[in-house]
Amino acid sequence: MKIAMAAMMACCAMGGISAQAETLAQVRARAPEQEVIYFVLPDRFANGDAGNDKGGLTGDRLVTGFDPASKGFYHGGDLKGLIAHLDYIQSLGASALWVGPIMKNKPVQGPRGHESAGYHGYWITDFLHVDPHFGTDADFDALVKAAHGRGMKVYMDIIINHTADVIQYRGVDGSPPYRSLADYPFSRRGGVGGAPINAGFAGDQDASPANWAKMTQPDFAYAPYVPAGEEKVKNPAWLNDPIWYHNRGDSTFEGESANYGDFSGLDDLATENPRVLAGFIEIYGSWIDRFGIDGYRIDTAKHVNPQFWQSFVPAMQARARARGIPNFHIFGEVATGDYDPALLAGWTRRSGLPAVLDFAFMRAANDAAGGKTGTGELARMVGDDALYAGGAKGAMQLPTFLGNHDAGRFAWFLHEAKPGMSAQEWLARDLLGHAMLLTLRGVPTIYYGDEQGFAGTGGDQSSRQDMFESRVAEFNEGAMVGPAAPDRFTQTHPLYREIAALARLRRATPALWGGATRLRAYDEKPGLFAVSRFDPVTGAEVLVAFNTSDRAITAQVAVEPGSLRFAGLAGACPEAATAPGSVGLSLPAFGYAVCAAIKDK
Repeated sequence: MKIAMAAMMACCAMGGISAQAETLAQVRARAPEQEVIYFVLPDRFANGDAGNDKGGLTGDRLVTGFDPASKGFYHGGDLKGLIAHLDYIQSLGASALWVGPIMKNKPVQGPRGHESAGYHGYWITDFLHVDPHFGTDADFDALVKAAHGRGMKVYMDIIINHTADVIQYRGVDGSPPYRSLADYPFSRRGGVGGAPINAGFAGDQDASPANWAKMTQPDFAYAPYVPAGEEKVKNPAWLNDPIWYHNRGDSTFEGESANYGDFSGLDDLATENPRVLAGFIEIYGSWIDRFGIDGYRIDTAKHVNPQFWQSFVPAMQARARARGIPNFHIFGEVATGDYDPALLAGWTRRSGLPAVLDFAFMRAANDAAGGKTGTGELARMVGDDALYAGGAKGAMQLPTFLGNHDAGRFAWFLHEAKPGMSAQEWLARDLLGHAMLLTLRGVPTIYYGDEQGFAGTGGDQSSRQDMFESRVAEFNEGAMVGPAAPDRFTQTHPLYREIAALARLRRATPALWGGATRLRAYDEKPGLFAVSRFDPVTGAEVLVAFNTSDRAITAQVAVEPGSLRFAGLAGACPEAATAPGSVGLSLPAFGYAVCAAIKDK
């Protein structure tokens, strides 16, 4: 896709050289919607220090967690590797780095014969320090300072819902089934017929310290204990006591178990308890104090009671403001595979989360770019944005994405939607989806490796490829979008080049990052989708149009009556409106155009 030279020259001001001239105060003054985010799992990105590959541990992979030939174990990527490749990330057009969890994890867990490692970072034992597999606290400080020196922000991935799987239940082998509040109330040991315990406890909806002081025995559903040798594995030390956990067995992810159950065996914290709330405010407040980070992505946010976020979020915002960070971006994970903005928006209203990851956009963009449906879901988003706290303006802060480390990569979704398509069509559809990501409302979030054509063969472990030379057969043998390149940090891949051009275009065009959206055209079958974006200061119109079909389209599209002449920012744009209020567009198969109305002086 042709990106207009004039637009590219304007965009260059957002690139590496001038970004280095931004003061830290200027970086922090940017609103969340002004960013383009790059999401990376440190273990899979770049190995800057082979000396920490085993995390300072000695033994085989079940002790150290290190096995670069297995997709479920550590591969050696670390914070020094990230620092060494910041130029690559910034040259892609990213202005914010979302770093997967870096806190110290339990190296290996899982049933015998099905073990895997905490390379992903979501099995935390020490909430206060960097995992030695990734480096040191000083390395993280160096990363944040290096990013800030380039005019880039750093967002941390944090977990509050659970810790690593340490607590066990006496007499239970295998996965413990969930035990409900009705059948196993807090007031009886081991069920309604058991001995009375926790006298006077009024239930977990009473958040007063006086009430929770009466919760003294955690064996209402199961008899939890910490195995010998792991009594002090968690940090801060208070986390080692089972009294601070739900202890009700594995979640079914339905009903009350979604809040109270263990997420695949991970120790589920009783976030209703004011001691747990205060503890995590201090834990994550300390990361802001020590490192001056710019935001938090909150894992498994929907599995925590909304009242927790109502207190935690303002506490983090206040801590950030005290550190000189006025636009601290907080966004939670409310995972769903459906187009369900009501579910997502509910968490911004009930819980006070400023933003959530936009799974509705992922569904709509995948269905449209993949040709599974028309563009009706994308059209619905324009109106559905009113559901979010703050309405359409609030929705601008939602991180949008096409795929991720759990559900799978965008290219894989495209392939699954149309397995027999040609390599050329696969690339064209991938480019189309990224054009949607980078020109529609929200905060575009690029999953590492997508810019190199990574596809994978599924979600979870199969979507977490190595950027450096891999020893995992599945990763090396998997199909990729676009031309194969031995250097996975090449800046010549067509996806990298187009994403970089669009990212810079977006950051240089206020209408694209901060402008209201007006629906112009859509179709219930693959075809035309068009919206107008409006400069938040001048009101100037930018028309954005996509062709999701495999045939060229020519159509008239409504515009503002005063938008009479246009400059092409990307794709083929007409020089003038056909008539006041209507412009003619011609788009090739899977093509797009970004056309800026020229205001007469």
